Amino acid sequence: MKKQHKWFFAVAAGLTLTSVVSTSCVDDIKFGSAFLEKAPGGDVTSDTVFNSPEYVRQFLNTLYTFQYYGLPFRNSSSDAYPCESSNPYVGKPEALTDCYIYTYLSSGIVNSYYYGTHTSNYGQRSDKWDYLKNRVWQAVRYGYLIIENIDRVPGMEESEKASIVAQAKCIIASRYFDTFRHYGGLPIIDHSFSGTDASYDLPRATVEETVNFMIKLLDEAKEVLPWTVDNPQTNAGRWNRAAAMALKCRILQFAASPLFNDDVAYAGGSSEAEAQHLVWYGGYKAELWTQCLQACEEFFNELNANGGYSLVQSKGTRPEDYRLAYRTSYAELDSPEILMSTRQFGYDAFKSSNYIWHQWGDPLGTTDASRNGIRRGYTPTQEYVEMFPWADGTPFDWDKTAAEGRLDEMFMTGSPNGGEDGKSNIVLTRDPRLYEEAIVNGQPTALDWTTGNMSGRSFEAWVGGYDAQQEPDNQTGSFATGYAPIKYLMGPDMLRHYTQWVVLRLSDMYLTYAEALCQNNRLADAIAQVDIVRARVGMKGLAECNPDKNLTGNKDALLEEILRERACELGMEDTRFFDLIRYKRADIFEKQLHGLRISRTGEFAGEGWYNGDKTQPYPTHFEYEKYELSNPVRYWWTNGFDAKWYLSPFPLTEVNKGYGLIQNPGW
Repeated sequence: MKKQHKWFFAVAAGLTLTSVVSTSCVDDIKFGSAFLEKAPGGDVTSDTVFNSPEYVRQFLNTLYTFQYYGLPFRNSSSDAYPCESSNPYVGKPEALTDCYIYTYLSSGIVNSYYYGTHTSNYGQRSDKWDYLKNRVWQAVRYGYLIIENIDRVPGMEESEKASIVAQAKCIIASRYFDTFRHYGGLPIIDHSFSGTDASYDLPRATVEETVNFMIKLLDEAKEVLPWTVDNPQTNAGRWNRAAAMALKCRILQFAASPLFNDDVAYAGGSSEAEAQHLVWYGGYKAELWTQCLQACEEFFNELNANGGYSLVQSKGTRPEDYRLAYRTSYAELDSPEILMSTRQFGYDAFKSSNYIWHQWGDPLGTTDASRNGIRRGYTPTQEYVEMFPWADGTPFDWDKTAAEGRLDEMFMTGSPNGGEDGKSNIVLTRDPRLYEEAIVNGQPTALDWTTGNMSGRSFEAWVGGYDAQQEPDNQTGSFATGYAPIKYLMGPDMLRHYTQWVVLRLSDMYLTYAEALCQNNRLADAIAQVDIVRARVGMKGLAECNPDKNLTGNKDALLEEILRERACELGMEDTRFFDLIRYKRADIFEKQLHGLRISRTGEFAGEGWYNGDKTQPYPTHFEYEKYELSNPVRYWWTNGFDAKWYLSPFPLTEVNKGYGLIQNPGW
């Protein structure tokens, strides 16, 4: 195990923001009547903060804590620490895709979205991205306080001042993008407010203005920041030039996509927001994809010139070796693939024995039904599992595999006690990334962090098996769909005190580059970028494995493969949801999803092995039945997908305050 990083904004480093600035220049801002409710004042003023280099550094460190952390880890919805998006009782957007079902029925995702009851007059924990409760606007204000006051800090080198300003600009841009992809055009705040203004006007900017605002901040920052952080052991997670350039690519990718960039506005064009171009560009602009491509080329030119980042490569040729390489890429704290990450401390996690799961899930199961409901509720769908190819990269085809009588091979061959010495002879048969996104029937419970060896008992996902809570009429709990989640679930094989949330990583950049190339009709070049990512997990090239799809000549077919590849590579990283949103994929949102019911055959049908007769060989033959998921049923499956769902509604109370916040279409 590699040693843990010292996370640079640890509270133990000295004075916290609370002790440095009790109120005054760091009051949480709120739009509307509360936005200007307090003027600067209090026991410690901004003069105190910006009269000390150390205080300013701590102020910046606190600003870093306001960034998005994408894993549910905190129950609180207090004004002091709202972060609705990190609350397990809200739910992650990925649970709205074709990849996962969320079976925790009391969550906001289920109540508002699955049931189709969401309105603009929503309350606590109801929206997937609450406009006011994700510390976005607090971060923006803190950032501008730094930018506007840094020049008066005595005893600080000009180079450090410039770096701090650049980092603040990156954080502002990233917080805007976090919100932009949920709402479209936003009010542009380009300075801090004094708190003494009698009134203010903050209308929504157009999509184009909002994009240009974010890009300008990043372009200014990248001219100052180093390509990589200096001393990763203590500064991992700080913004640098590579991360700033990567975020620029991601922003332009989103902006160029059909949601905002199309001949027709996504909701038909009759709303005020569409008429004012607050939710689209007003027409299709091919140059947006050109700009995205240019940004990607600039990033990779810098990468080729400076190095510093690379895909984690396998140390062997076994499927489990490739799986370990993939796991290392997103989970290891000093992975050379991570361009930017955010983290939370171990004491914010829920701990049980040697497991840490941030209210996310215990990979070895638990008898606590309430914890199962929240944390094991993200169960992969059959549709998602079938996206993953065979281990060599050829597509998985259920009908063909069933016709050939090979369904028992669809996850692995062998068994935990099937070798000549009575030990495991399991061989993984699918894309190694599958086993990092879903726990499948027969999968060993542990993957050794240093050797890649699989060990431990095997998961029993069949009805009646040791792990399954899957019954014909009970699609809840562990393995509710025949599968359980594993991404970001840190068990004894990956023991650590905190789990990082990957904001930007290199494999995402290769796939973003591939998409931009595809959209600019450079299909062969796009395939080459996808193949770089596939090679890391031991798979052959995309075109070679799909000869019937004419990927070098069919742009639409290649784009579908790129989106599928993104779902496999970037699972549970907020990628699939926003890919479907930006491509307006109502067809996928409306699609009935399925689980897989697995039944043990023969004398011991309906029984487990681990807690049963272990003198018998481990079962390797099962019956398989795909079934429609129905607990809960999604509103979109039966009523269709209304275009209004592509973007979130602004809170009605905020729109009614009259400072220029025009509502999104349909809400």
